[in-house]
Amino acid sequence: MRTPHTEVPAETAVPTASAPLSVVIGAGGTGGHIYPGLALADALRRAVPDAVISFVGTTRGLETRLIPEAGYRLHTVDMIPFDPALGARRYLLPAALLKSGAQCRSILRAQRAQVAVGMGGYPSAPVIVGARMAHLPSVIHESNAVPGRANQFAARLTPNVTVAFDRSCAHLSGGEHARTVGMPIAAALARLDRAALRAEARRSLQVPDGARLVLFNGGSLGAARLTEAAVGLAERWRHRTDVHLLIKTGPAALEETRRRLGDSPVARAVPYLDRMDYAYAAADLVVCRAGSATVAELASTGVPAVLVPYPHAPGDHQTHNARVLSDAGAGLLLPDADTTADALAALVEPLLARPGQLAAMSGAADPGPHAHAAELLAAEVLKLAHPRRNLSRLEPAA
Repeated sequence: MRTPHTEVPAETAVPTASAPLSVVIGAGGTGGHIYPGLALADALRRAVPDAVISFVGTTRGLETRLIPEAGYRLHTVDMIPFDPALGARRYLLPAALLKSGAQCRSILRAQRAQVAVGMGGYPSAPVIVGARMAHLPSVIHESNAVPGRANQFAARLTPNVTVAFDRSCAHLSGGEHARTVGMPIAAALARLDRAALRAEARRSLQVPDGARLVLFNGGSLGAARLTEAAVGLAERWRHRTDVHLLIKTGPAALEETRRRLGDSPVARAVPYLDRMDYAYAAADLVVCRAGSATVAELASTGVPAVLVPYPHAPGDHQTHNARVLSDAGAGLLLPDADTTADALAALVEPLLARPGQLAAMSGAADPGPHAHAAELLAAEVLKLAHPRRNLSRLEPAA
C-alpha cells in the first residue's frame, strides 16, 4: 500500500542547502526491505520537499515494480545473494560485490548523493561499498531481530547503524553504538485508528455483517503453507456464518486457490492488498509470516496474530521476530511444519469464541517507536547530510 506524498508544515521542514538534498537508498528483493525504504523516502520528502531520492536494487526483485510505482527512480546493479546455498558460486561473491560497489559509486556520483542508506537485503550491500569507495557518509538499517548477512557485512563499513529491535544489536559489528529507531512503516499504518476505520474497511473488503474476519497474509509473495491451511479451514467452516477468511495468496497462487475455494461462502482469495490499513482495521485476527515489517505493523496497530515463521529464513530470524510479539502476549507462535487446518482450528476457534482474549492480545502489543521510525531514520540521514544543522524538530517528542 502506498500513500501520496504530503508536505509537512513549513515550520517543521528542513531548509535545503544550495544543492538539493540527494539520498540514494539500497533496498530490494522482498517487500520487507522495500516498503521500509519507501517509508523512509516519503519521510525525507516530507521534511525536504525538493529532495532527490533514488533507489538501488537488482532486476530480479520486487523493487522493479514497487519502487517505480511509488514514484521513485530505480538504478539496478549486478549482484548475487549472500546465500550459502550458492555452493561453489559463493566464491564469486567478493568479485560481484566489488563490481556492484563500483557501479554504486558511479550512481552516487551521478546523483550527487550526500548520503547512502542500506536497508538490508543483498541489493543494499553494494550501496554501502560504493559509499565507502566514494568517501560518502552512509547509514544502515537492520530490520530483523537477527541481522541478515548483508547487513552483518555492511555494518563493518560504516559507523552509523540503526535497528528496528534492540535484540539485533548484539549481532552487529558496532552494535553497542547502534540506535534503535524502530521499523519504518507507511504513514497510513503509523496513524491507523482501527475502530474509526473498521466499518468502512469491512464494507470495502466485503466482510459479511456479524462475521469475524481472519486475514491470511503470507507476505509480499504469499505463502503456500498458509494458503493451504486457509483452504482447509474454508472447507471445515463452510457452513459457518460467523467467520470469514480473506486469503492473500500472491499473484502466482491466485488462480489455483480460487479454483479450490470454488463458491465458498466463507472465504475469498486476493493476489495482494492495496490498502493494508483497511486489512488491519477490518481483521479480528491475522495469520501471517513473521517478516520484520509485518511484526512492526502488528505491534503498531495492535492486531492479534498467529505467527508462522518462514523456516528457511537466514539465522531463523523470523522466529526471533515473532517472539517480539509472542513474548509480550500479543501473538501466538506456530511452527511452519505444524501449520495445518486442524492445528489452526485448534488455536483460532477458541480465540474467536473469546473476544476478551483477542482484546487482551491487542492491548499487549507494544507500539514501540515503529509509528515514528520513518521520521527517526530520516533525521539520522539528514544529520549526516547536514551535520551542523539542528534537526531535532524532525524527531517526535518522547
